[in-house]
Amino acid sequence: MHPSKKVQKYGFLLMPSFSMLAFSSAIETIHMANWVSGKDLYQFCTIGQKTKVVLSNSGVATTSDYSIDEAPKDLDAIFICGASSVGQDDDLSLDAWLISCSKRGQALAGICTGSHILARAGLLNSYRATIHWGDLASLRDAFPNVIVSNHLFEVDRDRFTCSGGTAAMDMMLFLIGKQHGMTLASHISEQFVCERIRTNQDAQRMPLQARIGTGQPKLIEAVQLMEANIREPLSSDDIAYHVGVSRRHLERLFKQNLETVPSRYYLELRLKHAKQLITQTDKSIFEVGVACGFTSAPHFSTTYKGYFGVSPRDERKNLAINLDNPVHTDKKTRQLWRKKF
Repeated sequence: MHPSKKVQKYGFLLMPSFSMLAFSSAIETIHMANWVSGKDLYQFCTIGQKTKVVLSNSGVATTSDYSIDEAPKDLDAIFICGASSVGQDDDLSLDAWLISCSKRGQALAGICTGSHILARAGLLNSYRATIHWGDLASLRDAFPNVIVSNHLFEVDRDRFTCSGGTAAMDMMLFLIGKQHGMTLASHISEQFVCERIRTNQDAQRMPLQARIGTGQPKLIEAVQLMEANIREPLSSDDIAYHVGVSRRHLERLFKQNLETVPSRYYLELRLKHAKQLITQTDKSIFEVGVACGFTSAPHFSTTYKGYFGVSPRDERKNLAINLDNPVHTDKKTRQLWRKKF
């Protein structure tokens, strides 16, 4: 994706029972890009599939600007705003329309279960894509030619997909950063009181019970103990004792279900929590290390760098660089986006 100097025109296809949160997260982000920059960087329109009045999952009625037959053909990208749950009915006319959009060179994006609609039309074959964690398994099973990840969002050439909810904002910030620079994206994030822009490498925070099912209550209990004891880590023997299994059985549970050992899983939990504190608070590096169970600052720094590839100090320095160059705008020249074009 190359920096863009022309106005980007986006169309949002609203499916019945579309996720209002995901849709709002996407359009508010591009609106804020225009407001913060003081330029008309983005325009958008809404599209209804069969009727112009579309009900969201919360029952809010939205009157779209166009039907799919009337939609402008010069849109740069079509974003499919899917329902909170995957629909089972095939729609050959919708598939044909999306295929025609692809042939015109328009980028295609799936928000929430919109990814499933793109996959059904064969438009995600050989692409990296994601969807909400609740639908990951079904997407993998139904469409083996799609490279499915559990990341918050994926941007692969002219296909953009996200897991829904606020991940739509992260995806749009990523696109804005690519097109107009990360300084602008960072200031949009600040306007939303969002302290950290999540990347396409961030995994969805999938509940453990959803990942492994309800058949391993001892494993779930062990992980809950770990999550409750970040500052003062328990030993594997202690965890096994509290859960009521032998240490060997505990290790077997982790190996069979999570493909790791308890100590490694625990360390990753602590390091991920440390990254949150480094990027989202002003605690000193030493304070972060102590809060995550490291009594030695050098040991914390070495372990952190070994896992994330960057030291805690450099992690914070890189974050500061992104926020260091404010975008100066004249309030009088700020514009809202135009809904129609």
